[in-house]
Amino acid sequence: MKKLESSLKNMLLVLTGVTVISVALLAWVNELTKEPIAAANAKTLSDAVKAVVPGFDNDPIAEKKMQEVNGVEYAVYPATKGGEYIGAAVEASAMGFGGDLKVLVGFDAQGNIIDYSLLSHAETPGLGSKAADWFKKGNRGDITGKNPGSAPLTVSKDGGEIDAITASTITSRAFLKAVNTAYAAYAGQNTADGATGATQKNVEQPAEDPATADSTSVK
Repeated sequence: MKKLESSLKNMLLVLTGVTVISVALLAWVNELTKEPIAAANAKTLSDAVKAVVPGFDNDPIAEKKMQEVNGVEYAVYPATKGGEYIGAAVEASAMGFGGDLKVLVGFDAQGNIIDYSLLSHAETPGLGSKAADWFKKGNRGDITGKNPGSAPLTVSKDGGEIDAITASTITSRAFLKAVNTAYAAYAGQNTADGATGATQKNVEQPAEDPATADSTSVK
């Protein structure tokens, strides 16, 4: 009996020791990689801002503002050149087929879409992941030059004029919802600052209709 108790005690001590060492190692690795990861993320964001709102000479990231839309705050990066406001890059997100889909949308001073960058997503490779390029200039779902303030961007299946990604209607709806939300944040900060003539309008996406959702395809 004593031998059994001794064995159990030793096992508990060993397990406790292994746990403590494992936690310490994880903390050390996390501390070691924290700064490089943060630096990489900062560079990715900086490059994305330059891509979607080219030509600025200020530091949009340093001048970041937070704008609330429907109770959620979104980052707005104002761009200026020679002290003159030329637009902004706005982060927004929506729930896609596989998870959260996050975009950075560039708007000019009038609220027209310049370009966008898909910052992160969990969509199906080869299908929903095509959102990274599908809505770019010259492609089938091209949204560049469009102004969500005139009318919310929606897929043709919902009565809009944007072609959805083939076999990925849910992803396309989520992407456009994020873009519309980005415009709402853009227009909201401009209204507050008096920066441009862009106005806040209803940019809510139509509710998902289960009857019309493309349930036969993988998104």
